Amino acid sequence: MEKPKIQEVIVVEGRYDKNTLLQVVDASVLELGGFGIFNDREKTALLRRLAETRGIILFTDPDGAGFVIRNRLKGAIPTGRVLHAYVPDVYGKEKRKRKAGKEGKLGVEGMPPEVLLSALRAAGATFEGEGTSVKENPVTHADLLDLGLIGAGSKAKRAALLRALALPEHLSTAALLDVLGTLTTREELVEECNKIVANRE
Repeated sequence: MEKPKIQEVIVVEGRYDKNTLLQVVDASVLELGGFGIFNDREKTALLRRLAETRGIILFTDPDGAGFVIRNRLKGAIPTGRVLHAYVPDVYGKEKRKRKAGKEGKLGVEGMPPEVLLSALRAAGATFEGEGTSVKENPVTHADLLDLGLIGAGSKAKRAALLRALALPEHLSTAALLDVLGTLTTREELVEECNKIVANRE
């Protein structure tokens, strides 16, 4: 079966993530070498150039370390097209490892192909031969507030929404808005929140 081709450069933490993605998509995949990127000025400069020319997709693990790397890069690449792909919180360990990571979550390398493809689509990746779809009625900060997903007493509802949408628990409000912009409309979000409330009653 032919692998779907992606225009943007996918940026991952390590070589196992890269190997896994290359089995699923036809794309340029750049590995960061984990926290090593923080001291690598040349690679950071390359990422800036790629963001401005082709666009990049940051695809780090859903644990705290993955979010530290993602957030640091977000600050280091101020211009260009930077998309964010997220895998859900799935607990377990990768086959090649003796034990699970610190938080016990699977990383990019431990995800099945359909989850990786779904995450790339949700991020807004440009798949060759497919049109890009822009969602009508994008979700706003005010919508999150109205739906009780941010602010006082929002923790449980927000956690339930992140689980329902297969998104990681460490997602910030700004990142959640970005993802919802490509993933869902305001109406679909209201429907999902109503389901969450119904399930809790």
